[in-house]
Amino acid sequence: MNETIIQTGDGFWNLRGSFRIMGVLDVGTQTSLVRRRSGGFVFLDSYTLDGEMKRRVMEMTGNGTKVEAILNLHPFHTVHVARMHQDFPAAKLYGTRRHVERAPDLPWENQRTDSAALHALFADDLQFSVPRGVDFISANENVHFSSVLAYHPASKTIHADDTLTYLKAPGLLRLLIPQRLGFHPTLAKALEKRKGAAADFRAWAKELSSGWQQAENLCAAHNHVLRTGSPSLSRQIDAALDRVAPKLDAHQKAYG
Repeated sequence: MNETIIQTGDGFWNLRGSFRIMGVLDVGTQTSLVRRRSGGFVFLDSYTLDGEMKRRVMEMTGNGTKVEAILNLHPFHTVHVARMHQDFPAAKLYGTRRHVERAPDLPWENQRTDSAALHALFADDLQFSVPRGVDFISANENVHFSSVLAYHPASKTIHADDTLTYLKAPGLLRLLIPQRLGFHPTLAKALEKRKGAAADFRAWAKELSSGWQQAENLCAAHNHVLRTGSPSLSRQIDAALDRVAPKLDAHQKAYG
């Protein structure tokens, strides 16, 4: 996957990079750069910047001096964290509990990215949402459903890792595979094994679609950027929720 920078709106740049499974299949990954009202910058997630991509980012951010913080939003996206801190050492480093456990020697801030305290710090520029009814950090290392979703109202852009996906098949495969927004396929395994978990997830998803109903762009970690040109993401999130209804119904039948 080619490295590229996509500007989705005023003050928001999605940086798309490479991530290979077993060193072969490139499923891609991302970080996003957000310009704050103050003129400073914030990264959403980490990625190792090289070549032309790094040159452009350094040019935008005063050789990195204007980068105020790095917010690592997905507990299982940890590969590039150390290098990102190395490249932007003055930026405050935030992560989830799992980030801290995986890299305890890095200078983590006290607030976790899934906490209300962290969300309040950046409320002037960003809104955040943490999925309910699912394990945020699953005991199953293969279940990467949950992440902190971030919304940048100024550019009408949602940054999402795994939780929301956008499938866009290459070439002629698009004739066979529908391009659409959906929830990550590990949802059934991520749901908490307790009464009310499915109902909590449904309520969260509906709050997401209604609360961020002006969103027009979705930056998904391992797929593509969805740019609608109109506030239709809300309807697409509702449609994605409808498609996972059988999984939620099955869970509710088993656990209540």
